[in-house]
Amino acid sequence: MRAEILFPHKSVSSLSSVRESKWRELARRVANLPEDHPDSLAFSLMMIRQCSCLDCNPDRYKALMGCAACAKRTVAGFKGQDEVLLRAFQKARSEVDVYLEERSLERAA
Repeated sequence: MRAEILFPHKSVSSLSSVRESKWRELARRVANLPEDHPDSLAFSLMMIRQCSCLDCNPDRYKALMGCAACAKRTVAGFKGQDEVLLRAFQKARSEVDVYLEERSLERAA
């Protein structure tokens, strides 16, 4: 098994069958986008936070399960409403937008 360092875009599609319709719609839409699309980046950032990817390492059970299984388990077991996850996505999207804008300004200078 190839271990990922952070939540990979290829694992998004595994999340399109969990939760309610708004979440499934988001996961399906993002899964069909290129991995460098701002929505894909935001989704990955949100999942990195939800799954605590920064604390993962190859010796942990989560890593042995693989990213798709870990993410599916995390999202399916999330106790909050889907709106909370959707707001987390929107927050991550805002952060990605700010980052991309700053990078754009740096390149222009």
